Amino acid sequence: MSQRELDAAIQTFYAEVFDEGVRLTTRSPQGRLEFERTQAIVRAATPVPARVLDVGGATGVHAAAFAVAGYEVVLVDPVARQVAAAARIGTFVAQLGDARQLDFPDDSFDAVLMAGPLYHLTHRSERLQALGEAQRVCRPGGFVHAAAIPRLVAFAAAALDQDLLVNSLDDWLGLLRHGTPVPALRFPGGHFHTPDELQDEMTDAGIRNVTVVGLEGPAGIALETVAEVTDADYSAAQQLARTFAHTPDIRDFSNHLLGSGQA
Repeated sequence: MSQRELDAAIQTFYAEVFDEGVRLTTRSPQGRLEFERTQAIVRAATPVPARVLDVGGATGVHAAAFAVAGYEVVLVDPVARQVAAAARIGTFVAQLGDARQLDFPDDSFDAVLMAGPLYHLTHRSERLQALGEAQRVCRPGGFVHAAAIPRLVAFAAAALDQDLLVNSLDDWLGLLRHGTPVPALRFPGGHFHTPDELQDEMTDAGIRNVTVVGLEGPAGIALETVAEVTDADYSAAQQLARTFAHTPDIRDFSNHLLGSGQA
């Protein structure tokens, strides 16, 4: 679908179909692991006091946690229903906005988290535009963090859906070769990355010293299939995620990649 159609699908998906508010909290242990790993990486790079922009911040799960920790936080999201939910928390600023055109002056923030927009943008030019905007509003030396969905995990998730097996071989090859979502996928994805591709896009957008890690590690997919795990199992998943975060190929088995670099 075109980017205009995808933008419309995003509005419907997050306002009417999928509750993003529970994804990082109660939906599965994978969400908890993604949340905790993201928080740890952003906070380690940019300690308090600092001003953080949460781009595509949905209902404010990350923003609320940053605010409690002492950060000054601004959340931007394109879905009005999600912004309204985030605003009700009351500990940070929440406003409508698009990652491709941020309404802030240059050098306004100490850190920018973009956990969502990249995998909803089909064309490389628009992803570079969003990353360039994040780089622009982040102060020199501040950190930009951008999440992406690995195409290997996207392929596995699609392949296990019986309703998607009717797609042609060209569709499957398009996903593996180019990161193009398989048609009829419920999730309004625009693109799925390889780690090298994410690093290259961030670098081409002017972000320096970029590193890409696997967030949830090789246990993330398993954690997404269960409602609860023991403390020991969760600790083991955390250890796997930390141990293999930078390991080539293994990081592709995480549910999400996170690229980090300096503006």
